[in-house]
Amino acid sequence: MNVKIFSKNNCMQCKMVKRFLADNEIDFEEVNIDEKPEAINWLKEQGFQSVPVTTSEIETVIGFRPDQLRKLAS
Repeated sequence: MNVKIFSKNNCMQCKMVKRFLADNEIDFEEVNIDEKPEAINWLKEQGFQSVPVTTSEIETVIGFRPDQLRKLAS
């Protein structure tokens, strides 16, 4: 499964999502919008106004939502 998290520096929820994914052995790719500001346009086009946004083929999770993130482990 292709899991991607859009995050930014000094974001506590972003850190919590990354830790949750790592603790549950879910491989993910991180896109840091502070380092790749071009990703902000894509997020806005999709209707997202804040990070973290975690995307996969089956689920899009906004914020730190362990109940929804857990679905990515299956």
